[in-house]
Formats: sequence, C-alpha cells, structure tokens
Amino acid sequence: MSAETAKATETMSFQAEVSRLLDIVANALYSDREIFLRELISNASDACDKLRYEALTKADLIAEDPDFKLTLIPAEDEKTLILADNGIGMNRQDLIDNLGTIARSGTAAFMQHLATAQQQDGEKSPALIGQFGVGFYSAFMVSEKVEVTSRKAGDKDCWQWISDGKGAYEISEVEAPSPTFRGTAIKLFLKEDAGEFLDENRLETIVKRYSDHIGLPILLQKGDEDPKTLNASQALWTVPKSEISENEYKEFYHHVGHGFGDPWLTLHFHAEGMLEYTGLLYVPDQKPFDLLDPDRKNRMKLYVKRVFITDDCQDLLPPYLRFLRGVIDTEDLPLNVSRELLQNNPMLTKIKNGVTKRVLEALKKRHQEEDQTDYEAFWDNFGAVLKEGLYEDFTNKESLLTLCRFRSTHGEGWYSLSDYVGRLQEGQDAIFYITGSDIETMKKSPQLEGFKAKGIEVLLLSDPVDEFWIPMVSLFEDKAFKSVTRGDVDLDKVTGEETGDRDSKDEATESTEKEGLEALIAAIKLALGDKVRDVKASHRLTESLVCLVAGEGDMDINLERLLRQHNKLDQMAQRVLEINPKHALIAGLATRMGKDNAPQDQEMADLAWLLLDQARILEGEPIADPQAFATRLSTLLQKGYGL
Repeated sequence: MSAETAKATETMSFQAEVSRLLDIVANALYSDREIFLRELISNASDACDKLRYEALTKADLIAEDPDFKLTLIPAEDEKTLILADNGIGMNRQDLIDNLGTIARSGTAAFMQHLATAQQQDGEKSPALIGQFGVGFYSAFMVSEKVEVTSRKAGDKDCWQWISDGKGAYEISEVEAPSPTFRGTAIKLFLKEDAGEFLDENRLETIVKRYSDHIGLPILLQKGDEDPKTLNASQALWTVPKSEISENEYKEFYHHVGHGFGDPWLTLHFHAEGMLEYTGLLYVPDQKPFDLLDPDRKNRMKLYVKRVFITDDCQDLLPPYLRFLRGVIDTEDLPLNVSRELLQNNPMLTKIKNGVTKRVLEALKKRHQEEDQTDYEAFWDNFGAVLKEGLYEDFTNKESLLTLCRFRSTHGEGWYSLSDYVGRLQEGQDAIFYITGSDIETMKKSPQLEGFKAKGIEVLLLSDPVDEFWIPMVSLFEDKAFKSVTRGDVDLDKVTGEETGDRDSKDEATESTEKEGLEALIAAIKLALGDKVRDVKASHRLTESLVCLVAGEGDMDINLERLLRQHNKLDQMAQRVLEINPKHALIAGLATRMGKDNAPQDQEMADLAWLLLDQARILEGEPIADPQAFATRLSTLLQKGYGL
C-alpha cells in the first residue's frame, strides 16, 4: 500500500533485544536461505487451517472465497515476491502480538482455545502447523524490508505491518487490495543477492522440495498468465490405505526415494497414543548408492503436520535401517526452527523406537513366507547393514537374530539360526562359525576339516560386521557362538559320525608313539621360539598338515587382519601352531624322533619354519621372510631327492 492510502500510521518498537534476535534468525538460524519459503508457506497453511475450522460453525466467513490457496507473485521489475493466502488473516492486535513479539504465538493461543472447545463440545481440532511468529522472521534472510497486509475473516478493516527488521515496525490501517480480500499478503523486498527467488523454476523447485504435500494448492502467478500449480497439495501418507492404489504408492516411492525400480516393501501406518505420527516407508529393491557410506546417514524425510523439516535427522532412525526411504509425519513435534534443535529430542527417540519395531515386524512377516526367494533377495542387498543392529540395538537383538540369514557348510543358500540349531549334532552345545572375506576361501580352510569329518555345520561369515556383533550377542537359544579358529574348540564330546573312509596313512598315524610326538612338538617350539604362542597336536585337522589358531583370550584371526588393514593394529599377535599328528609327514617325523635318523638341529629348524610359513599361507598371511622360505624349501627338496 502507498503512503497516500494509509489512514493512521504508528511506529512501534519490538520487544527488548528483538533486534538482536532478528539478526540471529536472519543470518545464523538456518543453513539454507531458501528455508524462508518453507516457513512462510507453513504459516499460510496454518492460517487456512484455522479458518477452515472456524468456518465449520461460521460458514459465512468463507462464502465469497471457499477454496483455500496460497499464491506466489514474483515481480522482477520491482524485485519483490508476494505470498498471498486467503486464510484467517490478522487484525491490528494480531499483527502486534504475532509479528511484534517473537516469543508469542497466535497459534499457541488458538490451540489452547481449541483444547477448551474440545473438552466442552467434543469437537476434533484441525491440523495446525507450529507457532506463527518465529518462522516469519526468516523472511529477513532474503529481504531488506517486509510488508504484511492482512484482513481478518469477518472484519471490514485492513491493516498493514512494515519493518526492515532492525528494531522497529510500522503499523497502519489501509484500504483493502480488493473488496473480497481476506487473509494475508506478505510482500518481500528482496536483497541484491536474493534475485534467484524470483525465478519461476527456482520457486517451483523449492516448493516441491519442502511443501509438495502441504494440504492446499500453491499457485505461481506471473503477470496476466494463468496461475500454475506448483505442488501436489495432497499428502499421500494422510490418505487412507484403502484409497491408495499400488501404482500411486510406486510413484510416490520414485518421488521420495529417487528410486528407479519398484519398492521391495511398502509400510504405511498411523500411530496414536502419547505420540501421534504417520509413516509411509519403503524398502528399495536394490542397494542405494550411499548404503555403505562411512557416515551411515539415513535419508528419511521428517515432516511436521505435512511440512517438510529435514531429510538429515539422524535421530529418526537407527543407522542399521538407513536403507529405508520415505516419510515420517508427526502431529506432536513442534515445527522447529533449526535442525540442531532436533538433536536428542525425546519425542524423536520415541518415534524412532516405534518405527523400528514396526519395520522389524514387517520384515519378520516377509521372512516367514513359504517362498524364501524374495526375502533372500532383500538379505543379499541389506543383510550386512541390518546386522549392525546386533551390536547397536540391544532392545531388538532377538528380533534381529530371527531375521538374520547365513551361508554355511550345510550347502548352498541362506540359512537362519533356527535352521542351524535344528541340525545340531548330538553332544554339540555351540554354534560354530568362521569369519573371512571370501566364502569359497573359507570353505577350504583347514580349520573346518575336523568339523566336516563329524558332520558339524559351520556358519561362513564374510561381512566385516560379523566380527563385532558376535561378542555382543554371545547366545542364541542358549547356544554359544564359537569360532573354529580358536584353540579352545573341543570336538571330542560331539558324537556325530565321522564321514569318509580312513586310509592307510590314517591308520599309520594312530600307531605314532606319544613320546615321539611330544618330542617333535618340543623341537618345533624350540626352533620357533617366541614366533608362536604354543605348538599343539590338532584335533581339528584331518587332511592338512598345519594350521594357525587364536589362543584363549586372543583376538580372532580375521578381526586382527581387518584392524591391521585399517591401521588400527601394528602387528600380529602370537598364534598357536597346530600340527596334524595323522598326517604322514608329522607321523614320520614323530617316529624318527629319539632314533638315530632324527632330524639335526638345523634341519629341524628349517622344517619348523616351513611348517609355520605354510600355516601363514593357508591363513592368507604374508610370509615374514620370503627369501629364507625359498632357501629352506630348496634345501629340503635337494635333500629329499638326494641331490
């Protein structure tokens, strides 16, 4: 409005320290300036929701203009942007209370009025967004001056509020822009560096990002052109499931998850109780590109009463569910002014717990289906990530263990822990596993030989996370997890029948004198010194000559390897060298011990080092001294061939 139309202008000061607060809001409160549009749109939606409720009993308030909307009007020549809604509007006192005082909220007072009305009349209040006042001041991030023209529904008087955000504002009665004008028009006089917010494509992008599902149409009006609708104006997650088609769910998945395929799982729910929130979540049918990003961030979108708040709220989902895509919309969380205020919010913690439980229950239903092909496809994509919850989420540990699938020596395919326990051999009281980086390599590990001989199934764990969750879980159905690469494994009490036929070599080794074997072990210990923790006769080897195992209390071999690869460990710990007393070479050496043809000291030393190097090779470990290894091998070959 021009100065000529003003009937009475008052200059009023903001409350104490408001100028300083305005400076914080305008320059430091938000990380992205485009947020101002989200805030002003949410306020417009709030105003329309208020009037929609009032009109339930006073229909004449919207008789002349019943269709609620918000119109954006950019003017490049004036470098102004107008946001005009036809909501409830404000009178003089409302402008002072809502725009002159940051700490007050017209909406908060209105909500109190609604609560009273509900108690008295049992009426259901409409969805109201946040607190009007704080978000409004984000307009000064992009504006040198803000002009607010408003007429309250049912009133004749129209008022104008003007401020540059530097300590004072003007308020005056003005002529209404039109006879039927109702609501609020906010005119932003943009700063020199804010011209981007006059661009049609830029405005449309911002609206679609933050307010696509606001429950009223957002129109763009350029000159005499027909207005263009910028948003979908319907929050799909608020629509009853019975009214949503499968195709609509898929299209929204493409929008919210930026996926190209179809969702593997769609989960749409509404939670009521102490907290009210709605979720529309998707499990993708393929791995998101950032699934294994070290930051482990989720990309779930948080809305408050259909207003987009952020897609970077890490307290909304546990990291092990970061593959989920979709929307959480809450009725009870305040419309926060910054992402920082969302951190460690107790309401978000409750929402996270509730959402996590629902997701795990939905996954459990899928994993119980008779045809496991579909679930196994999910596990191929996200199993390694889901297992992170086993060491992070003690509350849901049992549910997660039920969902887990593993490869094993039982055969090809995926197996659950229940499958494994159902196949335990008589006398077996543990769940045996081996960890490594490659399934096929693990299958050939010498540590598995004794287990195969007795028909004992071993889980083949190839994900790095497997090294970390097992110590946290310890038990499944009262069965402890035990690594086959540890020295404390005892297979004697397992009465499973040994597979395969014993050959003559096996029979020969049984007659090896105990004294000769003990002497051989002592000689190997002496030759290797502190390079090994101990040397023992193996009960797990049936074919291989030697293997390395972790001593009691030591770190598992594969975990140590992983830590050294990431420079978290300087050197390898001493290992126990196990020799196979049934192997022809060991049996022959044991027989020679104490006789005239016993290996001499140097020959024994060479043999001992060759045994250790062979064990290291089998573990995929580097040989400490390749040149010495080659020399020893050549010497023994020459002697063996009599050269």
